[in-house]
Formats: sequence, structure tokens, C-alpha cells
Amino acid sequence: MSRIGKKPITVPDKVKVSLNDGVVVAKGPLGELQYKVPEAITVVMENNTITFSRGSEERHIRALHGLSRALTANIIEGVSKGFEKNLIIEGVGYRAELRNGRLFMSLGFSHPVLIIPPQGIEFEVPTATTIKIKGIDKQLVGLFAAKIRQIRPPEPYKGKGVRYQNEYIRRKAGKTASK
Repeated sequence: MSRIGKKPITVPDKVKVSLNDGVVVAKGPLGELQYKVPEAITVVMENNTITFSRGSEERHIRALHGLSRALTANIIEGVSKGFEKNLIIEGVGYRAELRNGRLFMSLGFSHPVLIIPPQGIEFEVPTATTIKIKGIDKQLVGLFAAKIRQIRPPEPYKGKGVRYQNEYIRRKAGKTASK
């Protein structure tokens, strides 16, 4: 049995969840998200607790059991608390600034890189070398953080580039002078 799929989800007081024809809709203080549960998974809501069950022991249905529970928990947490990813910029002259909700980054290219956030994503730049990406959709926040990191990924010799806050960059030794 799925360890993740068996766990019940407790709905916070400030979040309202409704089930309509296999679609879980969560409304909270930060917004509204929905998730369509696959037909093989049964969703039951009782007393602010959501439980998931499956009707078959087939491999792909067992996989959907835990996935459905995890995605539903993510939308409930997203509309109540939100999600955040932090990026660190390292390198001489590398910096970021926020202008009118748009992110301008100097990353060693001949031109600044302009990034326009999609709907549901917000940027914060507390320092010139730190970027906070916030939103209610966990998948969208992670995807957008990965796209920003992909512009200038950290290199292994000096560690210059854009990295996640807790990411460890494995360093390589440079060339040694020969005699």
C-alpha cells in the first residue's frame, strides 16, 4: 500500500475545499487552485479531512494514488501559505534588480537579461545577489526558478552563476603550472 497515499490531509480553517466530479478545488487567502483527480482514485472528504483510496492494485494506479494525494496537499498548502524558492547569484559584477515587477539580471553577458514573470509568480530582490520567487503553485514556482538558474548555471571552477540557496557546488581544481 502506498505510504504517501494512505496519509489523510487535514484542511486548515482558512481554506475551503470542494469536490466536484473528481475535481478538487481549494480556495484560500492567497488564491484558488484546482486538481483533477484520475478516475481510478477515490476522494472522500469528512470533517476537514481528505482521504484517498484506489480500486485496483495495478502498478500505474498505485503510482497515481500517492501522486494524487501529494498534488492535492500541495494545492492546499499553496493557497494557505504559498511557496518560495531562493536563488543566489555569485560572480563579480553579477547582480539582479527589480523594475516595475520585471527582473533585470547582469550575468556577464553583453546585455542585461530581462525576465517577465508569468501570472501567479512574484519576484523579490532583498539584496543585489538574492532573488526570491513566490507563488501559490508549487510546480510553477519550481519550474520558473529552474528556468532562471538555467540562464547562467554555476560553473565548477569558481562557482560563478545562479544557484539555489542550499545547493552545493562541487568545485574542481584548476590548471597547475608545469615546470
